[in-house]
Amino acid sequence: MKISARNVFEGQVTALSSGPVSAEVEIVTAGGDKLIATITQGSAQALDLAVGKPVVALIKASNVIVMTDHGGVKLSARNCLPGTVEKLVEGPVSAEVILKLAGGAQVFASITREGADALGLKPGSAATAVIKASSIIIGVTD
Repeated sequence: MKISARNVFEGQVTALSSGPVSAEVEIVTAGGDKLIATITQGSAQALDLAVGKPVVALIKASNVIVMTDHGGVKLSARNCLPGTVEKLVEGPVSAEVILKLAGGAQVFASITREGADALGLKPGSAATAVIKASSIIIGVTD
């Protein structure tokens, strides 16, 4: 299967909290990064999710927010992954930012060119990928 999502993280379910409507799924990737996803209870059941199950987390680059200085601001987004700008590709309207995380994984973000300029992004600078838990799609193989 080929997909358009640029961020594909293989990992394992390390915690699962189920409610009547939704489920919160904690995933630890091969590189040790932790992701929190919220999915419907029906999806959790259809995927037969359980602690220890291998999964794939998919995130579109357009669902990744890049932050350089939180300035003490608290966010509701559950996933804040610190890293270093590995590559910046600037176009006339948008920019692709590739962050390298401590565990070696890459996170791709598609942001506006104006946003990249305002953040002062350049290779080697520190940045954080911010991802809402509801923006993560979980897949399993049969």
